[in-house]
Amino acid sequence: MGSIRKEVAIGILVSLFATFCGLFIYLQYVSRFGFYETIEMIQQNDVLGPVIALAALPNLFVFFIFLKKKQDHRAKGVLIATLFTAVLTFILKFF
Repeated sequence: MGSIRKEVAIGILVSLFATFCGLFIYLQYVSRFGFYETIEMIQQNDVLGPVIALAALPNLFVFFIFLKKKQDHRAKGVLIATLFTAVLTFILKFF
């Protein structure tokens, strides 16, 4: 039973890392402005929720890689972290 929890935890950590990488790629390479200017604009325009949702797109690839490798428990961890990201996005949007 402990092994399943470990695999789910690995999936969650990989998902969080993929989300942070997606956020960094967005801030560094997609935005026309510099890194710090983009962060300031996100705070001023109150668009942190949509940016986090966009940054979570790499989770899709991680999820399907885990499914393809038949690592279902890790894929479950990715799904849990993605749902957490969706709830966080919802809270930032409406509250």
